[in-house]
Amino acid sequence: MPNAMMRRSCSSLLVCLVLAACTAAPSTNAPAAPLPTTVPAVESRPVSDGPLLLRAGTTLRKVIAVDPGVIRLVHNPADGALYLLNPAAGVFRLADDGSRASLQKVADLDDVAADGLVAGLAIGPDGTLFVVSNRGIAGDQTQATVRRGVPAEGSYRWTTLARSEPYPLSGTPFDHLFNGVVVSPDGAWLFVNSGSRTDHGEVEDNDGAFPGVREVPLTAKLFRLPADGETLLLPADGEALRKSGYVYADGLRNAYDLAFAPNGDLFAAENGPDADFPDELNWIRAAMHYGFPWKFGAFDNPQQFPDYDPAADKRLPSGFTAVDSGTYRNDPTFPPAPATMQGPLINSGPAATQYRDETGAARDAAAEGEVLVGITPHRSPLGLVFATGELPPDLQPAAGQLSAFVVSWGAAGGTLTDVGRDVLHLMLRRTADGYEMSARQIAAEFENPIDAVLLGTKLYVLEHGTGGAIWELTFE
Repeated sequence: MPNAMMRRSCSSLLVCLVLAACTAAPSTNAPAAPLPTTVPAVESRPVSDGPLLLRAGTTLRKVIAVDPGVIRLVHNPADGALYLLNPAAGVFRLADDGSRASLQKVADLDDVAADGLVAGLAIGPDGTLFVVSNRGIAGDQTQATVRRGVPAEGSYRWTTLARSEPYPLSGTPFDHLFNGVVVSPDGAWLFVNSGSRTDHGEVEDNDGAFPGVREVPLTAKLFRLPADGETLLLPADGEALRKSGYVYADGLRNAYDLAFAPNGDLFAAENGPDADFPDELNWIRAAMHYGFPWKFGAFDNPQQFPDYDPAADKRLPSGFTAVDSGTYRNDPTFPPAPATMQGPLINSGPAATQYRDETGAARDAAAEGEVLVGITPHRSPLGLVFATGELPPDLQPAAGQLSAFVVSWGAAGGTLTDVGRDVLHLMLRRTADGYEMSARQIAAEFENPIDAVLLGTKLYVLEHGTGGAIWELTFE
């Protein structure tokens, strides 16, 4: 079994894989979602090593320093506490009285993933823990496991809820693996994301081990599993997987973070490709296809067209693996697109609406009076949470709207100036075709924020970067 140092190294690699890339497309066809009540913009840094606050009436507290490898922060509705997932050490409970905080280990890695690397954590209404992990097999395949920990006499009784059959790794940073997980509000279902094994649907044969292989049946999907299931099997064969009834949605590049809104709708924050194409926020519904790898925001993936010339493509920024390794290429065997695909939320801004047009010019849709289908390229949206209680007027949704927050890991490169590493407040409004949103930056300059929890008027943000920490933002 890997020692702690090996696990810590692996956890850093896992985050690099699952967050391997992150854009947005302009549209003038849809009305903009109304902006919330204006609150004066401010810039303050009340804690010297903390983020920059951009909203008046926000206070900041550093709750606790944590290992920089921690990847998940989750609220336990059964005891009201926050729980952390550390791939190097296990699951921890945060004890916090407002002035002093500490961490208590509640589950060892041997219990949740003895021979794998943990990637996802969810907690049911009764306090049951669900942990997603992945383990390598024979060097070129991977297998996912979902473990369930039922509270039992101050500890947890662990069983295996589900396991995938082995499937091929690409051997690239685009092996996103199984990761994001959420429990349905009634506690009956578990939704688990399996990210893509490619950047944009290209052939990734792992040095010839899997000739001609792009995505496989177990990748780029969202699965729905019964929360009380026992040793369920997700088959690698496409037809057998379809007949299993576990596939909930398809065409998702990497829906690393999932969240239910108060109205019961499920949303996913999705990371985009290495090219300057959109990141997305998607409303997830059963049996729908969300476009990957044929659509990114409102843009077509140009590699699907027989006349594609990457030398003329102005949306290929150097410094990204898929671009620098030449995987954007003329590709006459690219598979045909599904007949019907769903698009992401339309973003009216004013934040996160930068994009690159076909000439290579950097643009800002909101500043030009347009809307954007998606989110600024490479932001990597994570930590999506919805408000369920009273908030100050500028954050409180109007009737029929949803109020949400999302953090951004931040751009790994590129030349767009909207690099993320912040907290956005979103206001979502239902339309005839889906949802549209406004986005406002309320805090910035975090060190790779990776997850968040909203409790009342307090937003807890988990930083993954050097000197990892949990920050508490209180909205007044």
